[in-house]
Amino acid sequence: MERVSQEFLDYRTQSEARGHQRVERVRDVVERYQDEAEIFVGGVSMITADMISFIKKDLVIFGTATVLFIILVLAVIFRSLRFTVIPVVTCLTAVLVMLGMLSWLDWRLTVISSNFVALLLIISLAIIIHLVVRYREFADENPEWSQQRLVSETVRFMVKPCLYTTLTTMVAFMSLVVSGIRPVIDFGWMMTIGLLFALILAFLFLPASLMLLPRSKANPREQAAANRKPLTLYCSQFVEYHGGVVLTVSLALLVLSVWGISRLQVENRFIDYFHESTEIYRGLSVIDQKLGGTTSLDIVINARAASGFTTEEDITPTFTDEDDPFAEADHFDESDPFGQLNPAAEEDPFADADPLSEHGDESTSYWMTVAGLEQIEKIHDYLETLPEVGKVQSLGILYKVGKELNGTLNNFELAVMDKALSPDVRKVLVDPYLNGAQETRITMRVKDSYPGLKRAELVERIRQHLTEDLSLDAEHVRFTGLLVLYNNMLQSLFSSQIVTLGVVFFCIMLMFVVLFRSVLVALVAILPNVLAALSVLGGMGLIGIPLDMMTITIAAITVGIGVDDTIHYIHRFKKEVAIDGDYVAAMHRSHGSIGKAMYYTSVIIIFGFSIMVLSEFIPTIYFGLLTGLAMFAALMGALFLLPKLILVVRPFKLA
Repeated sequence: MERVSQEFLDYRTQSEARGHQRVERVRDVVERYQDEAEIFVGGVSMITADMISFIKKDLVIFGTATVLFIILVLAVIFRSLRFTVIPVVTCLTAVLVMLGMLSWLDWRLTVISSNFVALLLIISLAIIIHLVVRYREFADENPEWSQQRLVSETVRFMVKPCLYTTLTTMVAFMSLVVSGIRPVIDFGWMMTIGLLFALILAFLFLPASLMLLPRSKANPREQAAANRKPLTLYCSQFVEYHGGVVLTVSLALLVLSVWGISRLQVENRFIDYFHESTEIYRGLSVIDQKLGGTTSLDIVINARAASGFTTEEDITPTFTDEDDPFAEADHFDESDPFGQLNPAAEEDPFADADPLSEHGDESTSYWMTVAGLEQIEKIHDYLETLPEVGKVQSLGILYKVGKELNGTLNNFELAVMDKALSPDVRKVLVDPYLNGAQETRITMRVKDSYPGLKRAELVERIRQHLTEDLSLDAEHVRFTGLLVLYNNMLQSLFSSQIVTLGVVFFCIMLMFVVLFRSVLVALVAILPNVLAALSVLGGMGLIGIPLDMMTITIAAITVGIGVDDTIHYIHRFKKEVAIDGDYVAAMHRSHGSIGKAMYYTSVIIIFGFSIMVLSEFIPTIYFGLLTGLAMFAALMGALFLLPKLILVVRPFKLA
């Protein structure tokens, strides 16, 4: 199995390369005639080649833009060369190690998993920023400490919250493994493994680098920035004096989100995944609107589906005298005395098959009889009346042409025609739609741009017409084609979304109970993140953005990354409230310390995701913007709702 799998993978690689070269040659030819005609290039080969190009381009653009953004943000936040260079090198090392491992394992990237470079850079940086902020706090509070003690205390203090925040984020991405959608599963595994590398490198590379450097001296700009009142303190003051407003707004947002989720849908058009300026969009648009539709849908009908035909003998038709216009009545009703003696026919190598014989080499298909073709014609005509359906092809075309040429057709004439067709004609008119004596295929193309297209409803409507109006047995009628595959994928998104969210909530709740040793604290910690995830899904439903392979990952990622702030905040709050037992004072101190790191990391994550608007793949743009919005909601929940819930519940036992 391993050998065959590798051979197939090698073949697929070569096939993709040949397909890419073929598309390029076609485009070169088309380019020479663009001045003489309006020419469009379309088809699966072209879409596949362009999607691979999109993946490569997104890797370069996202990676480069994210690195430049990280350098700019670190320079603005810390105003220090060492705290700009070391975090950037650490993040890049994690990404390079992961890329090397993927290449070594020959783990192919898709449009979805190509985002892992930018995501891994951003999340790696979030871990490092928490370390740097705590290091600088220790340095400001303890000027007498040596560099070794500063580094060791920073690592000792941050290892537990960083470990749990990384584990919760890994759980969020691992939850994508149960989605049942292969590209989403690969994306989940890549991010899970990448985060493990990021955590290890952050706690090895950053402390080791700092140990090789002398303790930094605070310059006036750094001191002024440290003494400036952090923005997060205004948030704690608002919670103290307007906590009721926080709870009211949160409850209203929850109700609105639930209503929006009820309006969430999965129906979307493949053509809308691309910008109107792209060749894919223009080619698909022309094919869809003017050339019979883009998405294939096939109906395969077994002869047993037809009423009255349930056995092999029933399916193979017999011809009567009424079928033969030249037949004469046999007054003696005797068998042909020469019927058993036909040595000449057996010995003649040039003898042709008798088209009138029932006992030829192949049994005549039920679908090549008048009864079968009339049923196919009815189905064919019905499909052509559907506004969503474009071009329809079946044996009905052959039947219509035969009737136009001959006036009428009976079983005898159909048998003669079937035997007389040349191989070339048969290859076009019969073979694509007939599989032996049993099955016939009706193929059509659906207009993907039809307003209000509902694929599942269309397939069910056709199925009901075949089984109820035409009395075909549903057990022997099958639907297949790209439309069915695409629709099945879309419909599975709802169940996948429920399963992934359920898994991530359960696992993170369990981890919170273990971490905080309290079910009450675990509930308080997870509620703001649940609200953030529900708000982004509800917003998608209200705006009308459907679920797809990209947006299905947003909720789980939001919870996984959002709980990082929750863990850091509760970990710090617990230590602060233990000092004097004053919950309000502990809230202010937590907002003034860990709150800054939460604010920095969240801003970086939000803008980091926004870089994805540079993609040429529309779902990637939605993914970046919606995830950034979700992370903003998670930050607001951590800075406003979480502290208010802690003040109301007071879950920590004081000595």
